[in-house]
Amino acid sequence: MFNAPKSIESDGATVEEAIGKALKILGVPKEAVKIKIVSEEKMGLFGMAGSKPARVIVTLKPYKEK
Repeated sequence: MFNAPKSIESDGATVEEAIGKALKILGVPKEAVKIKIVSEEKMGLFGMAGSKPARVIVTLKPYKEK
C-alpha cells in the first residue's frame, strides 16, 4: 500500500508563526520538513481589521535509513 507523505496546512499571524504551529503539531524540527507558503499575511488598512493570516503547507520529508 502507498503511504503519502504526511502534511498539514497551518495558518498564523505571520509565516513563521504558521510554520511553528505546524512543527509543533507534527513534533519535528524544521530540518525534517518541506515548507510551501500558500499565502503571506496581509494587514488591513492602517493595520486594522481585515487582515488575512499567513497560510503554509508543511510536509514531512521522506525518512532515509542510514
